[in-house]
Amino acid sequence: MKYSIRLSTKNDMKSVHNLIIELAVFEKEPDAIEVTVKNLMEDGFGKEPKFICFVAENDEEIVGAALIYKRYSTWKGEVLHLEDLIVKEQMRGSGLGTALLDEVVKYANQIGVKRVSWEVLDWNEPAIVFYEKKGADVKRDWDVVHLNENGIKNYLNNI
Repeated sequence: MKYSIRLSTKNDMKSVHNLIIELAVFEKEPDAIEVTVKNLMEDGFGKEPKFICFVAENDEEIVGAALIYKRYSTWKGEVLHLEDLIVKEQMRGSGLGTALLDEVVKYANQIGVKRVSWEVLDWNEPAIVFYEKKGADVKRDWDVVHLNENGIKNYLNNI
């Protein structure tokens, strides 16, 4: 299967948003998406972009994406966070996930970060196997902690 990987443009954000929705359905959280196409356009392509996104195209259709941003580790220094690596269901197993991850790792090396980090659901065994085959260290002894918007408000109301 032929595909190409490139940096996204503002005009790609509708397709990226559709991929995000597909991922949310796959992850059994279809109602969790709050980000809009407009948010993605503003946040990714404004005065101070908050993320970079690589997209994968097949026959001029966006069939995959990897959204990344820099963050800071108190132990390592500057790191790159892979928020999501998304491959359309019909493209899984085609090598597209590897190609997207390759671009992320090349970019990380180019900008000189100390680590690339991301999360994976503990039940997504195919993704875990994929990442481990690529040399990633899946930290099974760590739990992800979130404080959502309501949690933030409740927290502040109790201090």
